[in-house]
Amino acid sequence: MALGARRKQVLRAALGRAFVLLSAGSAAGLVLGVLATKVLAFIVYQASPNDPLVLGGVLVTMLLLGLVAAWIPAQKALAVNPTILMREE
Repeated sequence: MALGARRKQVLRAALGRAFVLLSAGSAAGLVLGVLATKVLAFIVYQASPNDPLVLGGVLVTMLLLGLVAAWIPAQKALAVNPTILMREE
């Protein structure tokens, strides 16, 4: 945790970059998933390849899992007392 930074600023820095990367990856995955409609139709039982519910559900699930994965290290970074850390160095 940076000296003088507020919790909100640290969380925004940690989660903001993760959200941008997750969004870009999800968008690329969504485009590739739509392009591979025959494979998707074979994998997803009784769903059309372009089923917006399936594609949207996968997109939202992956974004949420990625943000939770980024949240855990961000919380650990917030728990560090920077003055104690500086004394140890």
